[in-house]
Amino acid sequence: MNNLDKIGKIVFALPFGVFGLMHLMMGDQMAGMVPSFLPGGVLWIYLSGLCLLAACISILIGKMTKMASMLLGLLLLIFVLTIHLPAVMGGDQMAMSSVLKDLSLAGAAFYVSGKSA
Repeated sequence: MNNLDKIGKIVFALPFGVFGLMHLMMGDQMAGMVPSFLPGGVLWIYLSGLCLLAACISILIGKMTKMASMLLGLLLLIFVLTIHLPAVMGGDQMAMSSVLKDLSLAGAAFYVSGKSA
């Protein structure tokens, strides 16, 4: 692995660690984003935060990277389909940036998964 690969891996993974910590620290404030068809509210925020942290750690230490990045991509697509896209369809055009961000990050996660052994 060359230096750019190492830097790219760190730059890709660290934001998910930050997002995961934010989910755990501000779960009550984020609970309103959970789709109404899902019971449990803040539980889903904490669970997704743990998933984001686990993906970050897995990618950084290079253990089970293929599975972690594949599941991360799936989680991001779930965010797009259940949170961001419905917001856009409901008239919140500012949510389009979240749709595009999470779609591109999901694509990158799937790319990392495909490149991992």
